[in-house]
Amino acid sequence: MKDKTMACHPPHLLRRLTPVALACALLVPPLARAQAGDGVTPSQLPAVRVTGQSPTSRAGVAGFGDVPLARSPLQAKVLTLEALKEQGATRLSDITSVDASISDAYNAEGYWDNLTVRGYTLDNRFNYRRDGLPISGETSIPLDNKAAIEILKGTSGIQAGTSAPGGLVNYVVKRPEGRIRSVELGWRSRGSVRAGVDLGDRFGADERFGLRVNAAYEHLEPQLHDAEGHRRIVAVAGDWRLSPDTWLEAEVESSERRQPSQAGFSLRGNDVPEPDHPRTNLNNQPWSQPVVMQGDTASLRLRHRFSPEWQGTAHFGTQRLHMDDRMAFPLGLYDPVSYECNPCDRFTEDGRFTVWEYVSDNERRRTDALNLYTDGRFATGTLQHQLTAGVLLSRYKTRVEPQIYEIAGVGTDDGQTEVPPSVGMLYPGRNRTERSTEWYLRDAIELNPQWSAWLGLRHTRLHRESVQTDGTEATDYDQSFSTPWAALSYQFMPQHMAYVSWGRGSESEVVANRSDRYLNAGETLRPLKSRQVEVGVKATGTRFDWSVNLFDIDRPVAGCSPTPCTWAFDGSARHRGVEAAGAMRVGAWRLDASAMLLDAEREGSRDPAVNGKRPANVPKRSLKAQARYAVPQVTGLSVLAAAVYEGNRMAHPDNSARIGGWTRYDMAVLQEHRWQGTTLRWRAGVTNLFDKQAWRESAYQFNHVYLYPLAPRSFQLSLQADL
Repeated sequence: MKDKTMACHPPHLLRRLTPVALACALLVPPLARAQAGDGVTPSQLPAVRVTGQSPTSRAGVAGFGDVPLARSPLQAKVLTLEALKEQGATRLSDITSVDASISDAYNAEGYWDNLTVRGYTLDNRFNYRRDGLPISGETSIPLDNKAAIEILKGTSGIQAGTSAPGGLVNYVVKRPEGRIRSVELGWRSRGSVRAGVDLGDRFGADERFGLRVNAAYEHLEPQLHDAEGHRRIVAVAGDWRLSPDTWLEAEVESSERRQPSQAGFSLRGNDVPEPDHPRTNLNNQPWSQPVVMQGDTASLRLRHRFSPEWQGTAHFGTQRLHMDDRMAFPLGLYDPVSYECNPCDRFTEDGRFTVWEYVSDNERRRTDALNLYTDGRFATGTLQHQLTAGVLLSRYKTRVEPQIYEIAGVGTDDGQTEVPPSVGMLYPGRNRTERSTEWYLRDAIELNPQWSAWLGLRHTRLHRESVQTDGTEATDYDQSFSTPWAALSYQFMPQHMAYVSWGRGSESEVVANRSDRYLNAGETLRPLKSRQVEVGVKATGTRFDWSVNLFDIDRPVAGCSPTPCTWAFDGSARHRGVEAAGAMRVGAWRLDASAMLLDAEREGSRDPAVNGKRPANVPKRSLKAQARYAVPQVTGLSVLAAAVYEGNRMAHPDNSARIGGWTRYDMAVLQEHRWQGTTLRWRAGVTNLFDKQAWRESAYQFNHVYLYPLAPRSFQLSLQADL
């Protein structure tokens, strides 16, 4: 269920790390076969097997082509498919257990994934990429045909015209890599079962043609009650080497997920309830319907090498989404006639709440993007340049129909109360259209063998319009702005680098055209430009990689209350923190850990009660650690362990309630061996080994406190056969 503005509804309906965590020695899933970015030919796509921050590890989302992450003046994380499989990840939200700077942000079973990076919630409309092209994250994105997930941390103006600060997520699609014959079967408790195939080969003279096919089906029966469903995906990728200097790549993906979504719990009056019913789903009314998310995505990429130093690329992508968004969701306690609420943002002291019926069928979203760029190397005197210059054209549309958003009755947080459906009154939805043109330039300049300068500039021109399905509340505006980025790095030892960087990101906002709520209805605000400064040190070796960085991000905030009021800038959300990460290989052991200390608070607000407050649902301390031990007595046998610690979180923006920190432990056993010419990879794992009960997150959505529990202990089994 999303934030839907309804004219007849009131505004509030809308929108010291612990010793126990440090004591864990854990698993590093090997970062294997990372796929290269846009500046690499198909013959180079099978990347080397790496662990941690290897000198060869690259991230296309970083924007500097084939520059290794170990030598880039920024922080990014590359999670390969093999690494995700080893830890049992099946969806994007599972990566929150891998990196300390990534956490949950309203992650519900049966719905799309939401992440925070460095304490900021990523915008699902603008912070997601697929092979570098913008896509909508307002859907379920399968991982079966993805080679890796890349996460850029920090302000993202270098890579995105408009986006929330914190970072970008980029999905890297699997491409032809030669002969592949792989079949996978899996089971998760209570009764989820899946089957998938991955087939690939090269054909023709000189293996000029390549093909890769991925298909999977999963019956979903999670630990959460009343959430059975299914998902499926079929994806095909191919390439054609037209000549030694020209090659064409194409791919298409079709997927569907059909599953009831999970409703959150909330405060009981002023108290945080015990999280002792993690399997209870409050979206369990007899008339509850599943959320249906369908997606068709395709891309075509043409590359041509003009010379050994220069190449050009034309990359087009399209994404078409269809969604039926339905839910029986809890929200405050409202009078069904006057819509007066008490309480508005939580449940009552005895656990009662209003059950709302929400039905928004036939939502359609379309994203089209064309990226034209050239990149290469050249010298000006003694300076060596690696330059990328291009233009990104994109178009985004959302089309919806009138929606049901109405009171059905009063429920209870034990999940035992049934209510009849609402009267089914329809309210207008909101259609949106956006077009943008982004000109960009990036240059990595080698000043001498030790010093490098990094420069980036993106100029964005956009047009946005929106209107209710009944033709009211229309907005329409144009805006232009630039987002620069700069860094300086110093290689003070062969494998050690220090850097400092500065950059901007931008968000664009128009005041809702509601004169009953805003005195400046329909006004376009100047761009909300966030700023980040980062200082860091990186080191890479044959056995030990590590990095430490400090960051300071300042994001403008707009708002006003009570209504009617003037919607305007109201201070900023400032996040300052330190991140540390390390990976070690010692004999049969591989260890990996990351930690973050975050000081996040509001500053400069007109409301003095808000200043100095921590944002809701952002842990101040977090630690993620993994370990892998290759048992020397048994060939191919490895034991994996992981620990995830997240500190306490504020449940309400006024900091009047908080949930406690928690630590979760996971274990797995991997066995790889050959049998009659086939490589078999077995995995048996358990998540939440000690069945810890805690509130995993405290999302503040739709001006309401929602609490989501840690999933109870679950078991997984899988077998992958590579012929």
